[in-house]
Amino acid sequence: MKTINDFNFENKKALIRVDFNVPLNEALGVTDSTRILAAKKTIIKILEDGGSCVLMSHLGRPNGVEEKYSLKHIVNEVSKILGVKVQFSEGCIGENAQKAVAELEKGELLLLENLRFHKEEKAGDEGFAEELSKLGDIYVNDAFGTAHRAHASTSVIAKYFPENKCFGILLASEIENISKVLTHSEKPVTAIIGGAKVSSKITIIESILDKIDHLIIGGGMAFTFIKAQGGSIGSSLVEDDKQEMALSILKIAEEKNVKVHLPVDAIIADQFSNDAHIKTEAINAIPEGWMGLDVGPKTNDLFSEVILNSKTVLWNGPVGVFELKKFATGTISLGNAIAEATENGTFSLVGGGDSVAAVKQFNLTNKVSYVSTGGGAMLEMLEGKTLPGIQAILD
Repeated sequence: MKTINDFNFENKKALIRVDFNVPLNEALGVTDSTRILAAKKTIIKILEDGGSCVLMSHLGRPNGVEEKYSLKHIVNEVSKILGVKVQFSEGCIGENAQKAVAELEKGELLLLENLRFHKEEKAGDEGFAEELSKLGDIYVNDAFGTAHRAHASTSVIAKYFPENKCFGILLASEIENISKVLTHSEKPVTAIIGGAKVSSKITIIESILDKIDHLIIGGGMAFTFIKAQGGSIGSSLVEDDKQEMALSILKIAEEKNVKVHLPVDAIIADQFSNDAHIKTEAINAIPEGWMGLDVGPKTNDLFSEVILNSKTVLWNGPVGVFELKKFATGTISLGNAIAEATENGTFSLVGGGDSVAAVKQFNLTNKVSYVSTGGGAMLEMLEGKTLPGIQAILD
């Protein structure tokens, strides 16, 4: 696996695919700079070698050229985080971009305009990829968040750099840490799968059952399992057409000696609101007109015990509606148990948008082993899929 540590970038222009798809507020200011910070080590290494960097990224889902999705809005934030003045090119291909790159001195940084202003980017167009390839000597992919997309800048472009392509530090560490769970995990291994729907997590569950010892199921998806087993769930979220699938997962898990842990109690509410009346009830005895919005205290104890006895923990998805303060206790308890296990030597990997948001919100980022930056890409890796952006560098 070639990384930037296998190259000396002195007097070279590195063309780096970064993931600067950051959230902006109404004033077009960056509200969360995690993804910019994540690329910093790669960029600084190249500059310290005596090279220069041409950064390319997408932002949002523009339909053609849209001012609000211009990457010029993030130039100051990128400069501030990297501690280097960032130049900006109003195009990502063509004369303007080529001129800006030609004038780039060593130690300098250039950010290209939004790749997705061109429909050829998402289409994986070869001509567009070839145009981009003219802007650097060495191609570096450091964008894990888009590694599962076969786009021009993430996979097609690599073939124009047969010998001069590599992973950045972030992407290499994502591959390494996810592999720790998939192939080099120390047992017992526990996967915590939460979130609203079984249907969105079914392929992950199926593909990890061979690699885990315990499966904790929480969040809205738990009610599909409880109902399938004959429980009363009131007006809780449920996928009625997925009950057979839920029972089949439980059966396969049993055949593979994977112990499945479902919630035993729930914090139930009479409405989806912080102003709701709440009470604690057995999860299979929720009265009509009430819905489960968090796991209860007995479940917190049960889940914590499993986690504290694990050597490897994968966490994808919250166990309650943590965005509402009244229903955050279960997710906080789970996060704290993972943090304590990590302190005791457990390897913990957190990934997927909501889990990452929870880890940040409850100040647990530095208390787990690794927080993945790419939701969709991480899930596809866990499903055992080959990611085009990774394969293109390996080929």
